[in-house]
Formats: sequence, C-alpha cells, structure tokens
Amino acid sequence: MSSPPLRIVRVLSAPPEEIFDAWTDAPSLAVWMAPGSVERSIVEVDPRVGGRFRILMKGPDCDHEHSGEYLVLERPRRLVFTWTSEATHGRSTTVSVELRPHGAGETELTLVHEGLPDENAEDHRSGWGDILRKLDARLAEKRGPRASSGGERRST
Repeated sequence: MSSPPLRIVRVLSAPPEEIFDAWTDAPSLAVWMAPGSVERSIVEVDPRVGGRFRILMKGPDCDHEHSGEYLVLERPRRLVFTWTSEATHGRSTTVSVELRPHGAGETELTLVHEGLPDENAEDHRSGWGDILRKLDARLAEKRGPRASSGGERRST
C-alpha cells in the first residue's frame, strides 16, 4: 500500500535560483543530501529531462543508494524526479519540488513525495526534513555571515 502524498513546506533563506541550482549540482547535493546519521553522500547527476541521478548516502553502519530520473526541470521554480531506493522496495516514487519567492531573498519550498510505502512514509518525512535543514544551512554558509536561517513554516 502507498501512503498519502508526503508534503513538507519550508521557507529557506535564499532566492529560488540558488535553491534550484543546489538541487542540480552534484558537489552541492553531496554536502546536504545527507539525512540523519549519514556522514556524506556520493552523487552523480545528469540534470536534464530524461537524465538520471544516483545518490549513495554513506552512513556509519551502512550505505543507502537512491536513484531516479529527472521528469521536469523548470528553472527556477519546479523540479520533478523519480526516487527509487530500498526504502521504496525498489518501486519508483515521485518527488516534486516547487519554489516560490517569499519576501526579500527567501523562498517557500514545497516538497511532495508520492507513492511511498506506508511503513516508510514517516522515515521519509524525517529524512526530507533533515535534508531541507542542511540545504538551508549550506545556502546560508555560501551567502556569508549576514544570511539568516529560514525556518519551518508548516509541514503537512
């Protein structure tokens, strides 16, 4: 059984262009695509419609491989890609990321993950939450000491 779509909304402290670019850049993804106890990720991306990605999350006890295909790339407002891993039982699920300007230099990010197995939906909610916090921290770090950290606006 698939769970209802997982939806997370955050306000991040960077403009949509920077956030979009962070999602399609392998060195950037390697830094922040590392939820929980994951120490680092090894990332390969081909950011074009039909292009594929592979993310190997290196944890202290085991590795977690994720792969997928880019379905939509509309810079700077929308990405859609498939997401397949052991946690999805090898089934292809779909992730969409919508970016909307929000105030001066901020962006409201909405992430929707569809097709997750019921038993893994909450783990994915936690994982995506960690990933988005690390993304915001990475963007703030790149922007310098005056950048403020965005926060969780709502999560449904």
